[in-house]
Amino acid sequence: METGVGVGMGGGGEHRGDEGRGPRTRDHPPGEVKVYVMVHQKSPHVLCVTQRLRNTELIDPSFQWHGPKGKIISENSTTHITTTGSLVFQDFEESMTGAYTCFLEYKPTVEEAVKNVQLKFIVYAYREPHFYYQFTARYHSAPCNSIYNISFENKLLQILSKLVHDIKCEVSLQKSECHHVKMQKAGFQNELFFKFAVSCIDTEKEPKPCDDNTCDYSKQLSKAKNLIERFFSQQVEVLGRRASPLPQIYYIEDTLQMVWINRCFPGYGISAAKHPKCPECCVICSPGSYNPSDGTHCLHCNSSLVFGAKTCL
Repeated sequence: METGVGVGMGGGGEHRGDEGRGPRTRDHPPGEVKVYVMVHQKSPHVLCVTQRLRNTELIDPSFQWHGPKGKIISENSTTHITTTGSLVFQDFEESMTGAYTCFLEYKPTVEEAVKNVQLKFIVYAYREPHFYYQFTARYHSAPCNSIYNISFENKLLQILSKLVHDIKCEVSLQKSECHHVKMQKAGFQNELFFKFAVSCIDTEKEPKPCDDNTCDYSKQLSKAKNLIERFFSQQVEVLGRRASPLPQIYYIEDTLQMVWINRCFPGYGISAAKHPKCPECCVICSPGSYNPSDGTHCLHCNSSLVFGAKTCL
């Protein structure tokens, strides 16, 4: 038995659509069904039947599919139409996103006239969210106008970058500020407030998923996180073994904080309201919206007329 999608991105979903011209049936499906297909992956079967017709005998059925570029032939390098009329994408490209319509003709019985059903789908490309870790840390510092703080900042970034270089990750400074801090039961001291991001390189810049296990983004980033946390933990240990006086600039224990931040590729966004069947997916932006950066939202844009817009012109 063939399984397929009609209302979600997994197998087993139900197809529903609008009936076309010709004798009416008792089906009353909604106008367009949203289908989600991961970029560069094979799709589940998109079924050209309504829920009622899936369990009904059809005499002499014929199926015809039309996509954004016109009629789809039964065999080509990117799509395949099965003998039962289902549409399968072999290697889904984001340019294949758009409206698809299946025209089904059949006889309920040998004696009855031909029935016509028209099923409409919007097929969306989607990607898994990519994410990065954002760290904050505080250091006791030299006076805020001291050049030693700038020198230390550069050295710290070099050390952190070298730590994660071999696992193809990178560290980028997001903010560095020096402040005068009033301590409890003490006077003022100078502190450096660092904020930096840790992300991994290969899967950020390469649109196709890696086959090699070393390219697994989550594993790479988890290793990078562990290395960063160990580095700051070792700073505390070294400082604890040090005889006084303390160095002018040193890490303040327990100030390292970390948050996980989601992001999508440009032209994609996350919206549980618009895509409830794929609520955590980075779905390609619809016409009328765009995403110029690696944020998580498709922004409104009246002049955007294509899927996956990265600019609003």
